[in-house]
Amino acid sequence: MPKLVRRNGHYALFVNGAPYLMLGAQVNNSSAWPAMLPEVWPVMEELHANTVEMPIYWEQFESVQGRFDDSVLKALLRGARAHQVHLVLLWFGTWKNGSGHYTPRFIKLNETQAPHVVNAQGKKVDSLSPYSTFAMHADARAFADLMGDLKRLDPQHTVIMVQVENETGAYGTDRDYSPAAQKLFDGPVPEKLLAAMHKAPGTWAQVFGADANEYFQAWSIARYVNFVAAAGKAVNPLPLYVNAALPDPFHALYPGGYDSGGPMPMNIRIWKAAAPSIDLLAPDIYMPDYRRYTKELDLYDRPDNAMFVPETGNKGLYARYFFAALGHGAIGFSPFGMDATGYVNYPLGARKIDAKTVAPFGLNYRIFEPMDRVIAKLNFEGKVQAVSEDPAVHTQTLHFGKWDVVVEYGMPQFGNGMKPKGNQPPDGGAMVAQLGPNEFLVTAVHARVDFKVADAASGLQRQFVEVQQGQYAGSQWHFKRIWNGDQTDYGLNFTSGVQVLKVTLATY
Repeated sequence: MPKLVRRNGHYALFVNGAPYLMLGAQVNNSSAWPAMLPEVWPVMEELHANTVEMPIYWEQFESVQGRFDDSVLKALLRGARAHQVHLVLLWFGTWKNGSGHYTPRFIKLNETQAPHVVNAQGKKVDSLSPYSTFAMHADARAFADLMGDLKRLDPQHTVIMVQVENETGAYGTDRDYSPAAQKLFDGPVPEKLLAAMHKAPGTWAQVFGADANEYFQAWSIARYVNFVAAAGKAVNPLPLYVNAALPDPFHALYPGGYDSGGPMPMNIRIWKAAAPSIDLLAPDIYMPDYRRYTKELDLYDRPDNAMFVPETGNKGLYARYFFAALGHGAIGFSPFGMDATGYVNYPLGARKIDAKTVAPFGLNYRIFEPMDRVIAKLNFEGKVQAVSEDPAVHTQTLHFGKWDVVVEYGMPQFGNGMKPKGNQPPDGGAMVAQLGPNEFLVTAVHARVDFKVADAASGLQRQFVEVQQGQYAGSQWHFKRIWNGDQTDYGLNFTSGVQVLKVTLATY
């Protein structure tokens, strides 16, 4: 059984009993139908992805109330096994990007039992109320049946994790103002939440002040999602997660202008308290600039939360953030919309999914595919550091005890003492893992990596004892050649090739 494991402050997704690194890709929203799959698998092969994120649509799975159709699920399992990849299933249930568009007709057309959220002006918004017990129980029954089908159809665990709902929340209001919701808002804050937030009793407004509306909405949605998740987990305890549509981390929010109540940074504590059946909260990051992207990674990199990027942009500049995510301990990374069905979500993504779009993500995955298990294990042990290029700072330094690792961007192969100018565009990244006191595993894209003695006052200089290029097959290192001379005189220069080095150091 796949499981999420925490040890010594680090997380890993265990698959077949060992840490696993998801080299992922998510298809477009309407690309998981069986007739579309021939347009999906070739792109996954080109990417060298080992994990594919695929939706399961409630409206298909239970088109008639109480009748569950596992035909799409079977098609996904067959395809994944034929192409030797794992799956992460995305349950598009009550919420998909804040809406109820993927609910079956018996939910969509039943405003009496499955009402919409009402905003402060009394207008209904395009989101289902988290206080519909009818919808909540129906969603939970369907999700439990899906998890039961997985248990029956997938004993080999092709599916390694499941996302519950998708980008939950509501646009157009900061919370539900319906009479049922308002009555609860005017009542006492639940004791469980008071304990988690270290607050004294009172109404939501009394306890949380200006944050009351957002926190109330988050609690409302999280408890609903937890009910659904718990029903599925009772049948089949696969790891479960939720994803978040993110607001700008550096700008104030305004009511209705974001997906209110979702598992966003300011709501993480609320979700952790309300939804214990959810194993992790994950950010969907569509912010191409370095400052905002890495800030979102920082916000979700918490002792109580495993790092996972289940959605990110598929423009080329997003590829470098694979390294930053890895440096935050990520169990996986997944660009969105990676298929050849002809749809693109421009301007959020690439203008066209073609070889040029796939190439930078595919390069990362070709580098890491042979050693994904090795890197996952080293990251779980806290031995990996990785960075993405910051266009404002062309040099980054990683600290490994007595050794500092200097990563520079935009440097020529030859020449010492020159200042790095950065890549144009800024597409570099680097990873360094410590294998021993003086031994490191190094790979990078469009970067120069060098080592220096951390204690500059010692007067000691670094010496490359040996720099091996090779690759892993399973856990075994296979030597190809030794880098020396031009390849090491001014540091280790990584281009757009698949280059993995074992570096042994000494001082003189």
